[in-house]
Amino acid sequence: MKKYIGLIFAFLVLVIAGCTQVPQEKKETTEIKGDATLQVQFLDVGQGDSILVIAPNGKTMLVDAGTKGAGRNVASYIKGLGITKLDFVVATHPDADHIGGLVPILQELEVGTFVDSGKEHTSQTFIDMLTLIDEHDVNYEVPTIGESWQLDKKVKVEVLYANEAAKDNNDASIVLRVSYGEVSYLLTGDAGIKLEKEMLANGDVQATFLKAGHHGSNTSSSHEFIKAVQPEVAILSYGEGNKYGHPHKEVVDALTAEDVEIYSTAESGTIITATDGVHYSITGVPFEHLEGEKPTGVSITRKDLIGEEVDITNDSNEAVSLYNWQLISVEGNQIFTFPEVTLQPGKKITVTSGSGAKEGKHHIKWTGKQIWLNDGDAAILKDAKGAVVSELD
Repeated sequence: MKKYIGLIFAFLVLVIAGCTQVPQEKKETTEIKGDATLQVQFLDVGQGDSILVIAPNGKTMLVDAGTKGAGRNVASYIKGLGITKLDFVVATHPDADHIGGLVPILQELEVGTFVDSGKEHTSQTFIDMLTLIDEHDVNYEVPTIGESWQLDKKVKVEVLYANEAAKDNNDASIVLRVSYGEVSYLLTGDAGIKLEKEMLANGDVQATFLKAGHHGSNTSSSHEFIKAVQPEVAILSYGEGNKYGHPHKEVVDALTAEDVEIYSTAESGTIITATDGVHYSITGVPFEHLEGEKPTGVSITRKDLIGEEVDITNDSNEAVSLYNWQLISVEGNQIFTFPEVTLQPGKKITVTSGSGAKEGKHHIKWTGKQIWLNDGDAAILKDAKGAVVSELD
């Protein structure tokens, strides 16, 4: 494993960054400086994503900026590094925990090119973002798979996935690979398992660093995908004590099984990596692995907000009792508690609500009232002990 080697990296000076306080004031960070060094910083924005890339030539790229509240901290942090212009800003997809913070970024920093997924959204945050791009006359681009650009003559940014026509926000996630010599970073946004399969079919996804999709949710980072990426290090970006239960045990177990070193922003604060294209260094503390029972194999596999239907599927080889399990509508904090229902292997059951709610052999009626917000509402499934089993944005 390409570890930080003192003799080789003797030219790097570790300086406690007293003038560059990390977002959310979690920890002090260490700034790594050296000639021909690429920095990739995974900023602590709580429950969200934000990644700052600084090329050896000084050019910069920001990928997402967390929520709007986090964005103010991100902007201050970047300016504290002496950066007044971002050459590229990438909005991976229009979820608020990714693009919300880009509003303050556009207000406070000069932006060269804004790379957007192209996926439209009706949220005020999305409208504000596009308005600022137009007002500041920022170059606006929607990428396609296979496109690439040079951040530095030796730093290549490749688009491994993009789909502006995706029906779901997460499915529109722009996936980037940043490469410098022998070291590379795979930045996956909230790309789910379906997108991972498409990327595997499209070709090589190998990378030294993997930013785990969707904050460590079990809707992303399949074992098959992790094996194909062959990462040496995985970064989990999530907020401590978040309501989704991120990171999920299945993801941590899959990374551990492949001997991947794990770091998280919740435990380490902002994580700064640096590389000369051969070796790399990391600031932060290794992730403390989760304890818990073996995953059940039960998950939320479909959510129809308009039709008020949620499918729960059992992909395991054993029947699972759903008695006292809970299905939660996150936005309204509304909870459905399952009656004495057993879900057989390979079968699914649909929880219905609204005026057209169905009930019968494969359907369970929650209520005749509308539960789900049509413009976006996450669903969480908890077992009888209150542990998060599955989650779907």
